[in-house]
Amino acid sequence: MGTEVNDNRPDWDEYYMRIAMAVRARANCMGNRVGAILVQNDRIISTGYNGTPHNMVNCLDGGCDRCAHREKYASGKDYDLCICVHAEQNVLLAAARFGIATEGAVMYSTMRPCFGCTKEILQASIRGVYYLHDWVYPNIERQAGYEDLQSFLPGGVNPVALTDPDAVWAVSALR
Repeated sequence: MGTEVNDNRPDWDEYYMRIAMAVRARANCMGNRVGAILVQNDRIISTGYNGTPHNMVNCLDGGCDRCAHREKYASGKDYDLCICVHAEQNVLLAAARFGIATEGAVMYSTMRPCFGCTKEILQASIRGVYYLHDWVYPNIERQAGYEDLQSFLPGGVNPVALTDPDAVWAVSALR
């Protein structure tokens, strides 16, 4: 019995993004379904997906008025009324809850982090972000400010070229 070479072995970015995609399967949001992981020294230190806060009615069960009644809210507006916690927020909060330092970690998210999550990522001293699906600021006049904010990440905000077989399920704009 000889040793076989696995020619299909993924590189690190693909490997971690596929894990973030698996985490996303737990997402419970009527908008985008997102999974995120934090990696420190080539080890996963935290995972998170988007949905309502712990012990609250899930989004898909009507827990969030903004998600349940999307017709009442303009796209890109009233996010402060949405009770869903983004995957990027949840991955940082889970690390904090369990006393795991995030400084210098890298985040893999199935969606490019929004403006608010980018601020939190910067505050947590995350080194860089890798994402699967792009997110564009809803007001095109604010896009440059969003991109400027992300430029403060030392390792950048980088797309990962990977086919997503669940894109239609996960990305609201594709539904």
